[in-house]
Amino acid sequence: MSISSALEKTLTNNSIIAAIVETLGTILLGFFLRNRQTLSQDAVKTLTSITTSVALPLLAFTAFLTPLNHQTLVQSIDVLIWGLIIYVILIVTMPFLYGRYGKDQREVLGVLTAFGSTTFFGMPIAGAVYGAKGIMYASVFNIGYRVFLYSYAYIKMSGEQLRGEHIKKMLVNPIIIATFLGLILWVSQNWMSQISSYSESNPSHVAFYRLDVTVPWLFSWMKLLAGLASPLAWLAIGANLAQMSFTDAIKNHTAWYYSFNKVIIVPIIMAAIAILANVTHLLPVDQVAMATMVIMMATPVATVAVNYAMAFNHQSLLAANTSLISTISATIVLPLWIIIVQLLGELPVFK
Repeated sequence: MSISSALEKTLTNNSIIAAIVETLGTILLGFFLRNRQTLSQDAVKTLTSITTSVALPLLAFTAFLTPLNHQTLVQSIDVLIWGLIIYVILIVTMPFLYGRYGKDQREVLGVLTAFGSTTFFGMPIAGAVYGAKGIMYASVFNIGYRVFLYSYAYIKMSGEQLRGEHIKKMLVNPIIIATFLGLILWVSQNWMSQISSYSESNPSHVAFYRLDVTVPWLFSWMKLLAGLASPLAWLAIGANLAQMSFTDAIKNHTAWYYSFNKVIIVPIIMAAIAILANVTHLLPVDQVAMATMVIMMATPVATVAVNYAMAFNHQSLLAANTSLISTISATIVLPLWIIIVQLLGELPVFK
Protein backbone atom coordinates (compact mmCIF):
# COMPACT_ATOMS: atom_id res chain seq x y z
CA MET A 1 0.00 0.00 0.00
CA SER A 2 1.35 3.44 -0.95
CA ILE A 3 1.82 6.23 1.60
CA SER A 4 -1.00 8.26 0.02
CA SER A 5 -3.38 5.29 0.19
CA ALA A 6 -2.42 4.57 3.80
CA LEU A 7 -2.87 8.24 4.70
CA GLU A 8 -6.27 8.37 3.04
CA LYS A 9 -7.30 5.17 4.84
CA THR A 10 -6.22 6.63 8.16
CA LEU A 11 -7.80 10.06 7.72
CA THR A 12 -11.12 8.52 6.66
CA ASN A 13 -11.21 6.10 9.61
CA ASN A 14 -14.16 7.29 11.68
CA SER A 15 -12.93 5.67 14.91
CA ILE A 16 -9.59 7.51 14.69
CA ILE A 17 -11.20 10.85 13.85
CA ALA A 18 -13.72 10.35 16.65
CA ALA A 19 -10.95 9.57 19.17
CA ILE A 20 -9.03 12.72 18.21
CA VAL A 21 -12.13 14.93 18.39
CA GLU A 22 -13.22 13.39 21.70
CA THR A 23 -9.79 13.91 23.25
CA LEU A 24 -9.19 17.49 22.09
CA GLY A 25 -12.83 18.53 22.51
CA THR A 26 -13.08 17.29 26.10
CA ILE A 27 -9.72 18.81 27.11
CA LEU A 28 -10.83 22.16 25.68
CA LEU A 29 -14.16 21.82 27.47
CA GLY A 30 -12.36 21.23 30.77
CA PHE A 31 -10.18 24.29 30.14
CA PHE A 32 -13.26 26.42 29.33
CA LEU A 33 -15.27 25.21 32.35
CA ARG A 34 -12.40 25.85 34.77
CA ASN A 35 -11.63 29.21 33.18
CA ARG A 36 -15.26 30.23 33.64
CA GLN A 37 -15.18 28.93 37.23
CA THR A 38 -17.92 26.42 36.43
CA LEU A 39 -15.48 23.80 37.71
CA SER A 40 -13.90 24.78 41.02
CA GLN A 41 -10.43 23.70 42.09
CA ASP A 42 -11.99 21.24 44.55
CA ALA A 43 -14.14 19.83 41.75
CA VAL A 44 -11.03 19.23 39.63
CA LYS A 45 -9.40 17.37 42.52
CA THR A 46 -12.55 15.26 42.87
CA LEU A 47 -12.54 14.45 39.13
CA THR A 48 -8.91 13.36 39.39
CA SER A 49 -9.57 11.26 42.49
CA ILE A 50 -12.54 9.45 40.94
CA THR A 51 -10.59 8.81 37.77
CA THR A 52 -7.52 7.33 39.48
CA SER A 53 -9.29 5.39 42.24
CA VAL A 54 -12.38 4.09 40.41
CA ALA A 55 -12.60 4.63 36.65
CA LEU A 56 -9.02 3.79 35.56
CA PRO A 57 -8.76 0.64 37.75
CA LEU A 58 -12.05 -0.62 36.34
CA LEU A 59 -10.92 0.30 32.82
CA ALA A 60 -7.81 -1.86 33.32
CA PHE A 61 -9.65 -4.74 35.01
CA THR A 62 -12.58 -5.08 32.59
CA ALA A 63 -10.20 -5.14 29.62
CA PHE A 64 -8.99 -8.55 30.83
CA LEU A 65 -12.51 -10.01 31.02
CA THR A 66 -12.20 -11.55 27.60
CA PRO A 67 -11.41 -15.04 26.21
CA LEU A 68 -7.79 -16.14 26.50
CA ASN A 69 -6.16 -15.82 23.10
CA HIS A 70 -2.70 -17.30 22.54
CA GLN A 71 -1.58 -14.55 20.17
CA THR A 72 -2.75 -11.79 22.52
CA LEU A 73 -1.03 -13.54 25.43
CA VAL A 74 2.28 -13.68 23.52
CA GLN A 75 1.90 -10.03 22.54
CA SER A 76 1.18 -9.06 26.16
CA ILE A 77 4.36 -10.79 27.33
CA ASP A 78 6.36 -8.98 24.63
CA VAL A 79 4.77 -5.66 25.61
CA LEU A 80 5.59 -6.32 29.28
CA ILE A 81 9.25 -6.99 28.43
CA TRP A 82 9.51 -3.93 26.15
CA GLY A 83 7.85 -1.87 28.89
CA LEU A 84 10.75 -2.76 31.17
CA ILE A 85 13.46 -2.40 28.52
CA ILE A 86 12.33 1.02 27.25
CA TYR A 87 12.61 2.57 30.71
CA VAL A 88 16.12 1.23 31.16
CA ILE A 89 17.01 2.75 27.78
CA LEU A 90 15.39 6.10 28.63
CA ILE A 91 16.93 6.26 32.10
CA VAL A 92 20.40 5.76 30.62
CA THR A 93 20.10 7.94 27.51
CA MET A 94 17.81 10.87 28.32
CA PRO A 95 20.33 12.84 30.46
CA PHE A 96 22.60 13.03 27.40
CA LEU A 97 20.01 15.27 25.69
CA TYR A 98 20.76 17.88 28.35
CA GLY A 99 24.55 17.76 28.29
CA ARG A 100 24.88 21.56 28.18
CA TYR A 101 22.99 21.95 31.47
CA GLY A 102 24.39 21.70 34.98
CA LYS A 103 24.42 18.32 36.75
CA ASP A 104 21.32 19.00 38.84
CA GLN A 105 19.18 20.21 35.94
CA ARG A 106 20.47 17.43 33.70
CA GLU A 107 19.46 14.73 36.20
CA VAL A 108 16.02 16.21 36.83
CA LEU A 109 15.28 16.72 33.13
CA GLY A 110 16.45 13.18 32.44
CA VAL A 111 13.93 11.77 34.93
CA LEU A 112 11.12 14.03 33.71
CA THR A 113 11.79 12.99 30.10
CA ALA A 114 11.84 9.27 30.90
CA PHE A 115 8.51 9.24 32.75
CA GLY A 116 5.31 10.42 31.13
CA SER A 117 1.68 10.52 32.20
CA THR A 118 1.02 7.10 30.70
CA THR A 119 -1.83 6.20 33.05
CA PHE A 120 -3.84 9.40 33.23
CA PHE A 121 -3.13 10.68 29.71
CA GLY A 122 -2.07 7.69 27.61
CA MET A 123 -4.33 4.83 28.70
CA PRO A 124 -7.66 6.61 27.97
CA ILE A 125 -6.44 7.56 24.49
CA ALA A 126 -5.20 4.02 23.78
CA GLY A 127 -8.60 2.74 24.86
CA ALA A 128 -10.47 5.29 22.77
CA VAL A 129 -8.58 4.28 19.62
CA TYR A 130 -7.96 0.55 20.12
CA GLY A 131 -10.63 -0.55 22.59
CA ALA A 132 -10.12 -3.35 25.12
CA LYS A 133 -6.96 -4.65 23.46
CA GLY A 134 -5.36 -1.21 23.61
CA ILE A 135 -6.25 -0.89 27.29
CA MET A 136 -4.87 -4.38 27.98
CA TYR A 137 -1.56 -3.62 26.29
CA ALA A 138 -1.38 -0.21 27.98
CA SER A 139 -1.99 -1.76 31.41
CA VAL A 140 0.70 -4.41 30.90
CA PHE A 141 3.14 -1.84 29.48
CA ASN A 142 2.57 0.32 32.56
CA ILE A 143 3.91 -2.34 34.92
CA GLY A 144 7.49 -1.39 34.04
CA TYR A 145 6.58 2.28 34.33
CA ARG A 146 5.30 1.83 37.89
CA VAL A 147 8.30 -0.22 38.96
CA PHE A 148 10.83 2.41 37.86
CA LEU A 149 8.70 5.46 38.77
CA TYR A 150 8.41 4.40 42.41
CA SER A 151 11.99 3.18 42.68
CA TYR A 152 14.55 4.84 40.38
CA ALA A 153 12.69 8.14 39.93
CA TYR A 154 12.09 8.47 43.67
CA ILE A 155 15.71 7.74 44.58
CA LYS A 156 17.04 10.11 41.92
CA MET A 157 14.75 13.01 42.82
CA SER A 158 14.88 12.63 46.60
CA GLY A 159 18.49 11.58 47.09
CA GLU A 160 17.19 9.06 49.63
CA GLN A 161 17.21 5.29 49.75
CA LEU A 162 14.13 3.38 48.61
CA ARG A 163 12.05 2.47 51.65
CA GLY A 164 9.36 -0.10 52.27
CA GLU A 165 6.67 2.54 52.35
CA HIS A 166 7.34 3.44 48.73
CA ILE A 167 7.15 -0.19 47.61
CA LYS A 168 3.91 -0.51 49.58
CA LYS A 169 2.56 2.64 47.90
CA MET A 170 3.25 1.10 44.51
CA LEU A 171 1.70 -2.26 45.38
CA VAL A 172 -1.50 -0.85 46.90
CA ASN A 173 -2.11 1.51 43.98
CA PRO A 174 -5.66 0.67 42.75
CA ILE A 175 -4.56 0.62 39.11
CA ILE A 176 -1.66 -1.76 39.85
CA ILE A 177 -3.98 -4.05 41.84
CA ALA A 178 -6.58 -4.03 39.06
CA THR A 179 -3.95 -4.71 36.40
CA PHE A 180 -2.34 -7.66 38.18
CA LEU A 181 -5.70 -9.11 39.26
CA GLY A 182 -7.10 -8.82 35.76
CA LEU A 183 -3.94 -10.24 34.18
CA ILE A 184 -3.82 -13.24 36.55
CA LEU A 185 -7.52 -14.02 36.07
CA TRP A 186 -7.20 -13.65 32.30
CA VAL A 187 -4.19 -15.99 32.02
CA SER A 188 -5.58 -18.64 34.39
CA GLN A 189 -9.21 -18.70 33.21
CA ASN A 190 -8.95 -21.98 31.26
CA TRP A 191 -7.79 -23.83 34.41
CA MET A 192 -10.50 -22.46 36.71
CA SER A 193 -13.93 -23.88 37.48
CA GLN A 194 -16.08 -23.50 34.40
CA ILE A 195 -19.69 -22.43 34.06
CA SER A 196 -21.83 -23.20 31.04
CA SER A 197 -22.92 -20.26 28.97
CA TYR A 198 -26.32 -20.88 27.43
CA SER A 199 -26.15 -18.18 24.83
CA GLU A 200 -28.17 -19.45 21.87
CA SER A 201 -25.78 -17.87 19.40
CA ASN A 202 -22.55 -19.08 21.04
CA PRO A 203 -22.91 -21.80 23.71
CA SER A 204 -19.63 -22.25 25.61
CA HIS A 205 -17.92 -22.81 28.95
CA VAL A 206 -16.23 -19.94 30.74
CA ALA A 207 -14.45 -19.38 34.04
CA PHE A 208 -16.85 -18.63 36.87
CA TYR A 209 -15.41 -15.10 37.26
CA ARG A 210 -15.97 -14.08 33.64
CA LEU A 211 -18.50 -11.47 34.68
CA ASP A 212 -19.10 -10.40 31.09
CA VAL A 213 -20.78 -13.79 30.56
CA THR A 214 -21.85 -15.04 33.98
CA VAL A 215 -23.16 -11.77 35.46
CA PRO A 216 -23.64 -9.48 32.44
CA TRP A 217 -25.64 -6.88 34.38
CA LEU A 218 -22.76 -6.42 36.87
CA PHE A 219 -20.24 -6.28 34.03
CA SER A 220 -22.37 -3.65 32.30
CA TRP A 221 -22.28 -1.48 35.43
CA MET A 222 -18.49 -1.88 35.72
CA LYS A 223 -18.08 -0.93 32.04
CA LEU A 224 -20.24 2.14 32.63
CA LEU A 225 -17.92 3.32 35.42
CA ALA A 226 -14.83 2.37 33.40
CA GLY A 227 -16.19 4.46 30.54
CA LEU A 228 -15.94 7.53 32.78
CA ALA A 229 -12.13 7.30 32.74
CA SER A 230 -11.57 9.03 29.42
CA PRO A 231 -13.96 12.00 29.75
CA LEU A 232 -13.10 12.62 33.41
CA ALA A 233 -9.35 12.42 32.76
CA TRP A 234 -9.55 14.76 29.77
CA LEU A 235 -11.77 17.22 31.65
CA ALA A 236 -9.26 17.24 34.52
CA ILE A 237 -6.33 17.76 32.11
CA GLY A 238 -8.05 20.77 30.54
CA ALA A 239 -9.05 22.17 33.92
CA ASN A 240 -5.50 21.79 35.26
CA LEU A 241 -4.17 23.69 32.25
CA ALA A 242 -6.51 26.56 33.11
CA GLN A 243 -5.07 26.69 36.63
CA MET A 244 -1.44 27.02 35.54
CA SER A 245 0.48 30.23 35.00
CA PHE A 246 1.37 30.55 31.30
CA THR A 247 3.55 33.66 31.39
CA ASP A 248 6.73 32.25 32.93
CA ALA A 249 6.38 28.81 31.36
CA ILE A 250 6.02 30.11 27.80
CA LYS A 251 9.21 32.17 28.19
CA ASN A 252 11.16 29.18 29.47
CA HIS A 253 13.20 27.85 26.54
CA THR A 254 14.26 24.79 28.51
CA ALA A 255 10.61 23.78 29.00
CA TRP A 256 10.04 23.95 25.23
CA TYR A 257 13.21 21.97 24.50
CA TYR A 258 12.16 19.41 27.11
CA SER A 259 8.68 19.14 25.58
CA PHE A 260 10.13 18.51 22.13
CA ASN A 261 12.20 15.67 23.56
CA LYS A 262 9.25 14.27 25.52
CA VAL A 263 6.54 14.22 22.85
CA ILE A 264 8.70 13.86 19.72
CA ILE A 265 12.05 12.18 20.46
CA VAL A 266 10.86 9.63 23.06
CA PRO A 267 7.99 8.22 20.93
CA ILE A 268 10.34 8.12 17.91
CA ILE A 269 12.69 5.94 19.98
CA MET A 270 9.78 3.67 20.91
CA ALA A 271 8.59 3.41 17.30
CA ALA A 272 12.13 2.63 16.10
CA ILE A 273 12.50 -0.11 18.73
CA ALA A 274 9.15 -1.65 17.74
CA ILE A 275 10.09 -1.66 14.05
CA LEU A 276 13.55 -3.11 14.81
CA ALA A 277 11.96 -5.79 17.00
CA ASN A 278 9.79 -6.92 14.10
CA VAL A 279 12.57 -6.75 11.52
CA THR A 280 14.85 -8.89 13.71
CA HIS A 281 11.96 -11.05 15.01
CA LEU A 282 13.15 -10.30 18.56
CA LEU A 283 10.02 -9.89 20.72
CA PRO A 284 7.95 -8.76 17.71
CA VAL A 285 4.75 -6.82 18.31
CA ASP A 286 1.61 -6.34 16.25
CA GLN A 287 0.28 -3.01 14.99
CA VAL A 288 -2.00 -2.39 18.00
CA ALA A 289 0.77 -3.15 20.50
CA MET A 290 3.22 -0.91 18.64
CA ALA A 291 0.71 1.92 18.40
CA THR A 292 -0.25 1.65 22.07
CA MET A 293 3.38 1.79 23.23
CA VAL A 294 4.15 4.81 21.04
CA ILE A 295 1.05 6.65 22.24
CA MET A 296 2.03 5.92 25.86
CA MET A 297 5.48 7.39 25.20
CA ALA A 298 4.07 10.56 23.59
CA THR A 299 2.46 11.73 26.83
CA PRO A 300 3.44 14.79 28.90
CA VAL A 301 5.53 14.57 32.05
CA ALA A 302 4.25 12.29 34.82
CA THR A 303 2.52 14.13 37.64
CA VAL A 304 4.26 11.90 40.19
CA ALA A 305 7.69 12.90 38.83
CA VAL A 306 6.76 16.59 39.05
CA ASN A 307 5.50 16.04 42.60
CA TYR A 308 8.86 14.47 43.49
CA ALA A 309 10.65 17.57 42.21
CA MET A 310 8.40 19.87 44.22
CA ALA A 311 8.37 17.77 47.39
CA PHE A 312 12.18 17.64 47.53
CA ASN A 313 12.71 21.18 46.16
CA HIS A 314 14.63 19.72 43.25
CA GLN A 315 14.28 22.17 40.32
CA SER A 316 10.60 22.57 41.28
CA LEU A 317 9.95 25.67 39.14
CA LEU A 318 11.49 24.01 36.10
CA ALA A 319 9.37 20.90 36.72
CA ALA A 320 6.20 23.00 36.93
CA ASN A 321 7.04 24.76 33.66
CA THR A 322 7.77 21.49 31.87
CA SER A 323 4.46 20.10 33.12
CA LEU A 324 2.49 22.94 31.54
CA ILE A 325 4.36 23.15 28.22
CA SER A 326 4.55 19.37 27.73
CA THR A 327 0.81 19.02 28.42
CA ILE A 328 0.01 21.65 25.80
CA SER A 329 2.48 20.06 23.38
CA ALA A 330 1.15 16.54 23.92
CA THR A 331 -2.44 17.70 23.44
CA ILE A 332 -1.45 19.11 20.04
CA VAL A 333 0.96 16.37 18.95
CA LEU A 334 -0.80 13.21 20.16
CA PRO A 335 -3.44 13.33 17.40
CA LEU A 336 -0.57 13.41 14.91
CA TRP A 337 1.01 10.39 16.57
CA ILE A 338 -2.30 8.53 16.32
CA ILE A 339 -2.20 9.11 12.57
CA ILE A 340 1.52 8.27 12.32
CA VAL A 341 1.21 4.93 14.13
CA GLN A 342 -1.67 4.00 11.85
CA LEU A 343 0.59 4.67 8.88
CA LEU A 344 3.43 2.70 10.49
CA GLY A 345 1.00 -0.16 10.98
CA GLU A 346 0.74 -0.46 7.19
CA LEU A 347 4.44 -1.35 6.95
CA PRO A 348 5.10 -4.96 5.87
CA VAL A 349 6.89 -5.71 9.17
CA PHE A 350 3.58 -5.41 11.05
CA LYS A 351 1.61 -7.63 8.69
